[in-house]
Amino acid sequence: MAGALSAHTAPSYKGAIATDASTGAVLFEENANAVSPPASMTKLMTYAVLCDEIRKGSIALDTPVAVTAEDARVGMQKDSTAVWLKQGEVFPVEELIYAMFIQSANDAAYALAHRAGGTVGAFVAMMNAKARELGMLHSTFRTPHGFPPPTRRIADGDLTTPRDFSVLCRYLLLHTDILKYTSVKTRPFGAGVRLQPVQMTNHNHLLGKIQGVDGLKTGFTSGAGFCLAATAQRDGRRIIVVMMDSPDSRTRDLNAQELITRAFASLPLGGKPFGQSQADPPGPQEPPPAAPAADSAPDGAPVVRYPGTAGR
Repeated sequence: MAGALSAHTAPSYKGAIATDASTGAVLFEENANAVSPPASMTKLMTYAVLCDEIRKGSIALDTPVAVTAEDARVGMQKDSTAVWLKQGEVFPVEELIYAMFIQSANDAAYALAHRAGGTVGAFVAMMNAKARELGMLHSTFRTPHGFPPPTRRIADGDLTTPRDFSVLCRYLLLHTDILKYTSVKTRPFGAGVRLQPVQMTNHNHLLGKIQGVDGLKTGFTSGAGFCLAATAQRDGRRIIVVMMDSPDSRTRDLNAQELITRAFASLPLGGKPFGQSQADPPGPQEPPPAAPAADSAPDGAPVVRYPGTAGR
């Protein structure tokens, strides 16, 4: 498959992987251990931890979240995607989940982490504990939303690999109702609370255009490039594609579309239809990859290519 893809077009991404969601088997990979920022794909891990807290009873979908000044400031940062939360507003957890996935709202993700963790720092620690639990050995999370760090250094922000992220995607598909949110193309935010709700539009342009695609999350910062964690189901079979650091959204989407097509063609005949009963225990992944390639600052430290709209 890799040869066929290379013959058709030179891959234009830092790393990619396609897997069978039923078994976790790899259908295609290229530089799947390459470390780079996931940008707003980070919100998938935020959701995984939220689901854990909901199962524990710490919060519920209808738990009210009162927006703090700290939460509101996240949406005011330059280039931050947001639903422009205001201090004192109150929204249920589920309304903010929709905003986090459809609008890719950084302020919504931050407010959810703040409410669920007590502090955002405590919630981020839970994200990293979840990554270890799932066997994502080459992933480090420092935010609940994927926005670049103030230092602009790649090493100071969220980092992962396509292989690690495919593990997270499979976990979410098997153990949560993630598709309830990621399959929605448009939705108003704040109806009944605001005089003028925000009309949200999903940044995943494959929804409704590529057969079977119903998730999961896009991401973009100047340091991360254009990223996509996608899933699609056809005839009962489901695949996952993760692509990181494409040069533009069109290139990313075209390459993802081709990988989806080739992944379905590579599924073994007679394989099991996808279903939540197929879950298996998470485990460790490949040996540690080489350090991520990055631009260099004058002092030799890696830096994020910045500025750029984050969260898409």
